[in-house]
Amino acid sequence: MDQAGPPLARLPHPKFRLPIAGDLLSVDSSKPVQREMKMADELGGIYERKIFGHRLVVVSDPILVNEVNNEQVWTKFLGLPHRKLRGIAGDGLFTAFNSEPNWQLGHSILGPAFNKAAMRRYHQSMQDSIDGLLTTWDNSSASKSVDAYDECSKLAFDVIGRCALSHDFGTFDGNVPFAEAIARALGYVNRSSNDVPVVRAVTGRSAARQHGQDLALIRDTVASLVDSRMLARRSGVNANSDLLQHMFETVDPTTGSGLSIDNIKNQIITFLVAGNETTASTMAFALHFLSRNSGLLQSLREEVEYVAPGGGAVEFDDVPKLRRVRRVVDETLRLWPAAPGYFRKARERGPAELGGYEIPEGWVFVLLPQVHRSASWGADARSFDPDRFMAGKMDHAPDRVYKPWGTGLRACIGRQFALHEAVLALASIVRRYNVTPDGTYELDVREAITLRPHGVRLRLSRCD
Repeated sequence: MDQAGPPLARLPHPKFRLPIAGDLLSVDSSKPVQREMKMADELGGIYERKIFGHRLVVVSDPILVNEVNNEQVWTKFLGLPHRKLRGIAGDGLFTAFNSEPNWQLGHSILGPAFNKAAMRRYHQSMQDSIDGLLTTWDNSSASKSVDAYDECSKLAFDVIGRCALSHDFGTFDGNVPFAEAIARALGYVNRSSNDVPVVRAVTGRSAARQHGQDLALIRDTVASLVDSRMLARRSGVNANSDLLQHMFETVDPTTGSGLSIDNIKNQIITFLVAGNETTASTMAFALHFLSRNSGLLQSLREEVEYVAPGGGAVEFDDVPKLRRVRRVVDETLRLWPAAPGYFRKARERGPAELGGYEIPEGWVFVLLPQVHRSASWGADARSFDPDRFMAGKMDHAPDRVYKPWGTGLRACIGRQFALHEAVLALASIVRRYNVTPDGTYELDVREAITLRPHGVRLRLSRCD
């Protein structure tokens, strides 16, 4: 940081800062992201919170976000929630440190697993999972009330099980302890990253024990599946065209190195966690919005019929043609990105400068839902309007920031997988079902590292 310039301003902070505890009164361990959004409304596009000496600088001004997204000056930083996630996913792509060799190796090897050719291979597995969900709905009743997130979570978990492991977890047959363990583990990480450690030590012993049991179940289950595939390969069983097989067979083209078995297990856990939570939340939010807009729902149905007439299958090459459906997904991710933000750290050691303020520790948290609601999106930035993503509209707003998948080299490597799945699933659902709200409801967003809609009940009725 250049010390020769004018003195830097002090960062805004919440009112009622306490002598030792700092901004303890600003903590909401159950909904920390939404609490930060409220504080951003009050304090502006950059502010700090300090609790018992631990500082968090939150950035949501688009100009400042563009600055910290500059890969030449800033890079990804693993904040406390991500460091705690290492207890689940180790040195998988999402939780690996920039300096760890396995990050660069994993990125090089896994990149081709999400290219167009790979996505073409995954398409039918995704459609099989979607058909499985729709069949359970068809067989239950002619008019069914469902919990949107629960149903989308079943679907997303089935998809990632098939595409990553060629494994059927039985998500449509009943509760899956493995999936429940992942959900609890993420909830624990979120709470323990945003509560007060002293209180947790006194009142959270039972939750900590459960967390340890959940971690053991997650790792043991994945280890068993990977070890079984290794045994099958040694026995000459034909390979599956899935993510696990790709990791067994692929090496870094530069070094010739492959992933270790331990790292493969961490990568599988990473994709089982990220591939379920983020996509399930996006689809459930989208269905919530669609259920309240019958005209939009009908326009999507007409688009699907135009692209795949007569109830024909939506083929791989048809998915990019579903532009209205894709705009619904994009707008959903604008308002409620499943991953609510990311941490950035100045490459130069020591304090940093941002927007005329000193950043003492040199790292910040980018608050995406607030960034995506900035004035640069217009006066209606807080409303749901997929048409804002129509061709050409984005070109006229250079200050807009849209980063639901993160930024730079550490952006989500599976984003094309998630987008393809979400578009295909929504197209399949709206083609077959009318989706309406089941009773009155005000959106309740819950947080467990990701953001998810809670209690969204929808009534489904067949269109035919």
